[in-house]
Amino acid sequence: MAGRIAIIAGSTGLVGRELLRGLLADPGVDHVHSVGRRAPPQVSPKLTSHVVDFTALPSLPAADELYLALGTTIKVAGSQAAFRAIDHDANLAVAKAALASGATRVGLVSAMGADARSRIFYSRVKGELEDALSALPFAGLVIARPSLLAGARAELGQPSRPGEEWGSAVSRMIGFLIPPNYKPIAAADVASALLSAVPSATGRAILLSGAMRR
Repeated sequence: MAGRIAIIAGSTGLVGRELLRGLLADPGVDHVHSVGRRAPPQVSPKLTSHVVDFTALPSLPAADELYLALGTTIKVAGSQAAFRAIDHDANLAVAKAALASGATRVGLVSAMGADARSRIFYSRVKGELEDALSALPFAGLVIARPSLLAGARAELGQPSRPGEEWGSAVSRMIGFLIPPNYKPIAAADVASALLSAVPSATGRAILLSGAMRR
């Protein structure tokens, strides 16, 4: 698995930041291409940043694997349409471009409860993206469905998410009563699970929080 080239979309987010750290630290990865609306703060001879418009995505460099960590909230995006444009459309556009550039495996940061048939808009969009990626001819697709994410969003200049803060507080008090798949999970654990699974993935695999937690 040496000499791999990876593309990552969403490297400035909570999980994306950890994915990028892991890729840059992996001796088996020769180069990483970050694709996003802004460049990540990391500097490395192994890293090339591509600042793009996801509605007019250019051709991407040749790569072996792809990590999709683009995501927002309806509150931050401003509308359901704007949310869908990022969480579904932008991720899918990058996936299609990476496939055209030779990528054979992809890891996706999705969400617990993702279901294209869900009545909940957020979960439905996440599920529709999973289904769209499953229809593409990747050799391997690994879908991470974390519960509430734990991490320092303020360090990234992101607004706090009350649900995540509340979930973390409850978990600290009565975590022993919460099933493993529903406990908050560290963003670093989600990234680590994807980084371990994607390079050798075949078919479609779904990782829940209980299996990803270290």
